[in-house]
Amino acid sequence: MMNRRLLLQAGLVGAATLSAPFLIAANAQGTGTTGQKRHKIVIQVSDNDPAKWNLALNNAKNLQDDVGAANVDIAIVAYGPGIGMLKLESPTGSRVADAMKANVRVVACENTMRAQKIAKDDMLPAISYVPAGVAEIMKKQGEGWAYLRP
Repeated sequence: MMNRRLLLQAGLVGAATLSAPFLIAANAQGTGTTGQKRHKIVIQVSDNDPAKWNLALNNAKNLQDDVGAANVDIAIVAYGPGIGMLKLESPTGSRVADAMKANVRVVACENTMRAQKIAKDDMLPAISYVPAGVAEIMKKQGEGWAYLRP
C-alpha cells in the first residue's frame, strides 16, 4: 500500500512537472492571465475620408469593448490618401489621439509621406511610422493578425 501511494504521488508530481512547460507555452502564445485568447487585428485606412476613419476608430473601440482592451492588439495602418487624417489639423485628430491613449497603435506609411512631401512635424504626435504601409499589413497578416478594411 505504501509503495502504491508513493508511486501515485510521484506520478502526480511528474505529470505536473511535465505539463508546466506546455502551460507556459500556451500562455505565451495567446492567452492572458484571465484565460482569454489574445486577439490581434490590423485595420487598413487608405481613404482620405473622415467617415472611413471614424468607422475604423469605432471598429477599434467596439472590439476593445467586446473582447476586453487587455485581450486585443489593434494597429491602424494609414497609407495613400488615408494619411491625410493623421495630419496635425485633421478632422479626426482628437479621435485618433483618444484611440492611441486606449492603446491602439496608429501607423503612418513613410513611402506615402515622401510621395506627398509630408514631414513628421506635419503629423499628429505619438503616431508610429513604418517604411511601407502595405508591407506592414502583409507582415502582420503573416504573423496571424486578422485584417479589416472598413
